[in-house]
Amino acid sequence: MASKSGSGVADDGSYEYEEESVQTARGMKLFTCRWLPPKGQIVKALVFLCHGYAVECSVTMRGTGVRLAQAGYAVYGVDYEGHGKSEGLQGYIPSFDLLVSDTDAFFTAVVASTANTDLPRFILGESMGGAVALLLHRMRPAYWTGAVLVAPMCKIADEMRPHPVVVSVLKLMTNIIPTWKIVPTTDVIDAAYRMQEKRDEIRNNPHCYQGKPRLKTAYELLKVSLNLENNVLSKVSLPFLIVHGGDDKVTDPSVSDLLYRSAVSQDKKLNLYPGMWHALTSGESPENIHTVFQDIIAWLDQRSSPKSSSSAAALDLSSEMEQKAKHDEQNFDKQ
Repeated sequence: MASKSGSGVADDGSYEYEEESVQTARGMKLFTCRWLPPKGQIVKALVFLCHGYAVECSVTMRGTGVRLAQAGYAVYGVDYEGHGKSEGLQGYIPSFDLLVSDTDAFFTAVVASTANTDLPRFILGESMGGAVALLLHRMRPAYWTGAVLVAPMCKIADEMRPHPVVVSVLKLMTNIIPTWKIVPTTDVIDAAYRMQEKRDEIRNNPHCYQGKPRLKTAYELLKVSLNLENNVLSKVSLPFLIVHGGDDKVTDPSVSDLLYRSAVSQDKKLNLYPGMWHALTSGESPENIHTVFQDIIAWLDQRSSPKSSSSAAALDLSSEMEQKAKHDEQNFDKQ
């Protein structure tokens, strides 16, 4: 069930934008949006956005949607329960499993309603959205053409790992005060976004949650991180590109390297950008953002060509050992 709530065309005619709300099987109303190439332009592929914790799609990921639509991609986003303009207590994740299921249901419904259901389909996940993307892949291992993971949250750094006793206490407390905003945290906005203009935009956006993490939310994020580390990373098999800032203080770049090394995917690539921070697609200087999107769009284009289904691996991975050697040289020899 869906209802349209807004639409428009860019002043220069380079893309179209639409909004609507959809209702989940649980009766939860979720906000969705899409950026489309101009009418009459051939669509290269479908790209589905998974936003990070406490933010949303239509504003914080607008730059991503616009750039990809202008490059010929149909881009779709959804605000999770408790995020952005969707229903639910703001900043509250009662169940990460339900969050992923809701996202999967919307994305697959879009694919099923597309005139050309054979178009390549990609997931693009940022930060916590990277965890969502990996879990979507594991739900349907052969469904997705590939994934772009932007500074993904896919493991807790060893120095941040809570003691098992603390985890047990946290689990117990979630049954008593699940929505309390009592989990201490640093200012993620200052740590994630290099440019002050973007920090101000996030702080002035009423649809971005800025309170302390709620207790059950913190527990769900901890639980999913442990699940990814123990049960998912080594089973990732789809083609993927990871882009990560070398000076990221929010998600650890070494964890992206762990994903790169652990995944069984034959077509995989890690781009580490020295000196860049967490919010690569929106919080960096215009020059840095342009560099990152050049790499993302080139990767997508290579796997969206008519021959991509038969030769994607050969294009980038005629020798995986060569790529591994190049990766290690770029990321470790200079340390």
